[in-house]
Amino acid sequence: MNDNMDSDEVQQTDGSALEESTSSPNQRMTRYQILTLMSIASVNFSSMICYSILGPFFPQEAVKKGASQTVIGLIFGCYALCNLMGSLVLGKYIVQIGAKFMLISGLFVSSVCTILFGLLDKVPDGATFIILCFIIRSVDAVGFSAAMTSSFAVSAKVFPNNIATVLGSLEIFTGLGLILGPPIGGWLYQSFGYEVPFMALGCFLFLMVPFNMYILPSFAADPSKDSFFRLFTHLKIVLICFAIFTLSSGLGFLDATLSIYAIDTFDLSPGYVGLLLLGLSLPYCLASPLLGIISDRFPSTRPWFMVLGGLFTATGFWFLGPVPILQIKSQLWLVVFMLGIIGFSLSMTAIPTFPEILDCAYENGFEEGLSTLGLVSGLFGAVWSFGMFCGPTLGGFITQQLSFEWAASVQGGLDFLAAFFLGVYFLCQRTRQERAPQIQNERPSDEATHLLT
Repeated sequence: MNDNMDSDEVQQTDGSALEESTSSPNQRMTRYQILTLMSIASVNFSSMICYSILGPFFPQEAVKKGASQTVIGLIFGCYALCNLMGSLVLGKYIVQIGAKFMLISGLFVSSVCTILFGLLDKVPDGATFIILCFIIRSVDAVGFSAAMTSSFAVSAKVFPNNIATVLGSLEIFTGLGLILGPPIGGWLYQSFGYEVPFMALGCFLFLMVPFNMYILPSFAADPSKDSFFRLFTHLKIVLICFAIFTLSSGLGFLDATLSIYAIDTFDLSPGYVGLLLLGLSLPYCLASPLLGIISDRFPSTRPWFMVLGGLFTATGFWFLGPVPILQIKSQLWLVVFMLGIIGFSLSMTAIPTFPEILDCAYENGFEEGLSTLGLVSGLFGAVWSFGMFCGPTLGGFITQQLSFEWAASVQGGLDFLAAFFLGVYFLCQRTRQERAPQIQNERPSDEATHLLT
């Protein structure tokens, strides 16, 4: 009888059970929420560990197979481009498809593609290898977008009063995946060759499919008539999306170029390159939960987190090379330190973006429910993916034509522009809010004067 009551509670996602369980931010988590949190955490961890294993060794392996630096950037970039398209479509139709089915099927597709990617060293060099890389990565991207779009929407649905806190806490598992992926991938590649990293982690991701089928609750909701185009009619959302774009383009740029730069400049092995990337992932992983809690407790800090985070990220990229005009010699300790600055500042900027877009949508008449959450989640994933496409593509091109130092400088310039535009917007918004009470206080006196006259 108790089991039936639990299952009924899980199914009533839009009913009173969910509303009572999420009515207070300080209320103890229900079984429904705990199961959802476990499921989303497993998705974030398993998906990101499979995504991040390529960085330490794949660019070098692709060069051996006849791919240029620009083609390598396009291979990384096509993943993001297909992720973009998948996020838009799946975010729009998450209610019709079903959030649980979307998440589980995305995990299955991504696991199969990860295993297939490990077999590419058996194919002939040149065009065959490159074409198959594009095909497998593209299909993998659609699966990844399905899992991540659903996970964002479900997290916000189940924890409406603690979105930033929950997303920040879940970024621990995202960060762990990013942290463990490069060193594990680099070590497995050095010890056992190209196939084993993809086979091992692909099978691990596959095990997450039955796990999530068992523990993830089902979700029911009504479709909405709102669209992505309506979201983009608001300047605040456009500027936040530009900030998201600069963040993801920076990460994509580092994925495609940092390993080759570190190997050529400091003579590091793929295993040590994986450890080098810890300097980026570890600060992000540790800072995200704290920044999420602060964002929920003090929502007024979110805008300035985004602005300051963008400025720190720009500084990190400018000194990562460093900028050639500074004539500072590149040193390994400086690279590690700047990666740490970038990782911390990424969390400052990224954590507040999702709740800020969601609040702006609700303030402008969007319906509260899974449909709007799917739209915002899909928009976030699409913009992030567009940055992950442009970062490796343009970054790889600039690196090949000029140098890694100049490419990092351009990336820093984009981050600075995003922070500057957001800062100007929030200052103007604050000025309007301060003037509004004065205007309201002046109106009664004017009306009284007219009446007396």
